[in-house]
Amino acid sequence: MFTPADASLWTREAAAHLLNRAGFGGTPADIEKLHALGREKAVESLVSGVEDADKFPVPDWARPEAQRELMREMMESRRGIEETADAETKEQKRRQTIQMVVRKQREQAMELIGWWFSRMSGSTWPLREKMTLFWHGHFATSVEKVKQTGLMAKQNALFRTHALGSFRDLTKAIVRDPAMMVYLDTNTSRKEKPNENFARELMELFTLGEGHYTEDDIKESARAFTGYNFRPVMPEPVFLPFQHDNGEKTFFGEKGRWRGDDIVDIILKQPQCANFIAEKLWRFFVSDTPPDDAQHTALAGALTKAEWKLAPFLSTLFNSAEFYDAKVMRCQIKSPVQFLVQTRKQLELGENVPAFLLAGALQQLGQVLFRPPNVAGWEGGRAWINTSTLLARYNISGALTTGNTAGLPGPQGRGGAPNAMLERLRDRARRDAGRSRVAWSSIVPEDVRKDPAKLIESLAWRFYNGPLNSADRAKFEAFTKEKATDSLSDEDLGHLAHLMMSTPQYQLC
Repeated sequence: MFTPADASLWTREAAAHLLNRAGFGGTPADIEKLHALGREKAVESLVSGVEDADKFPVPDWARPEAQRELMREMMESRRGIEETADAETKEQKRRQTIQMVVRKQREQAMELIGWWFSRMSGSTWPLREKMTLFWHGHFATSVEKVKQTGLMAKQNALFRTHALGSFRDLTKAIVRDPAMMVYLDTNTSRKEKPNENFARELMELFTLGEGHYTEDDIKESARAFTGYNFRPVMPEPVFLPFQHDNGEKTFFGEKGRWRGDDIVDIILKQPQCANFIAEKLWRFFVSDTPPDDAQHTALAGALTKAEWKLAPFLSTLFNSAEFYDAKVMRCQIKSPVQFLVQTRKQLELGENVPAFLLAGALQQLGQVLFRPPNVAGWEGGRAWINTSTLLARYNISGALTTGNTAGLPGPQGRGGAPNAMLERLRDRARRDAGRSRVAWSSIVPEDVRKDPAKLIESLAWRFYNGPLNSADRAKFEAFTKEKATDSLSDEDLGHLAHLMMSTPQYQLC
């Protein structure tokens, strides 16, 4: 079992750690509020959360009725093209339709990213958004192949619905998810020719890990997933019995006329499944270093004891001494999404963020929402940082703290090619740089900016949530000494903040 955390471990630093890992960080005031609750109530507030769906209505085009109307329009357009007698005119219309659809999907994908980014930044239930992000990387699906933004929005809602619920229920739901069906070809799987893509990835990437199943298990379970499809106009999942292989199947030694739900239930009986999912959650919330044998056993035990429900499992984890160990606090490399959302919160920018954050920045930092690199999702950990992405982080920090967008990396299209649309967004962000200026007067009161030592401590706590190392402190003291005025200006504060955010320590949480 995990060791319950001692009361002495509940410090301001521990509260900040909890808010960073179980959410996307916050302001000093957010941390103080959480700390005042005490550890158990603080954990409960994050796990239970406060419903805030009304604050973040989905884009109009993502509503079911709008998606149905869009599909009808597309089907009518296709019929019109097919009825065109002249072959050259038909081909021209076909190309124009494809270009129109691609442009609309690209615009909608960017709007969807912006919508979710705002939700992650402003939600009163940050853990639910953090878990939605986890499931997006776990059951990775990309709009690049799905090509229907509405299906991606629907899947995002599915992850949010089951975010802290049952892994069993979510896995069964993902079997019927239209975006996943398209991404891993379940919708083309027939009893005459079962497609093995989803069956293989279900075990290798979603539940068990490589080497914990046989090729026969893949073949037999692929038969069980035949007949799953969805109505494109709705789009709602359907089961088509005439396309399903209803014959007897042998899966992990169990025989029966299995369907998709049965396969999921059999997988979840395997001890390796709890080991696999628990370790993934550990890596996401606690440490990139794998748990030791005792921790691994405790993790898997906590998950099975919770009957695959994430809320009680995470409550146990967040109340454990292991979660607040000095070795794991402020040691996790921020993902690009964590970096951007946390920066937005710490600078108290609200909705006042230029468009490049969602266009060029996510791309340059290596984590474009709704477009993971492959079915395995993002590698994470040390892979988030390289020479290029580190420079991009520094430039983005500078743009937000000082308004200087000149050093921002140029957004690129597929394959690294320049992308005119993204470049226009960056140019617009540069023109509107003044809108993103931080309200330093409220973040750093006059009495604080007049006292260099107090100023450095105040900003260091805001950005690092912990003590400064001596080398960084010396740099910041040299900066304030160089200014040598009674009170630092807003411009000075912006440059000091940029200096603080351009350190290795700021890349960790």
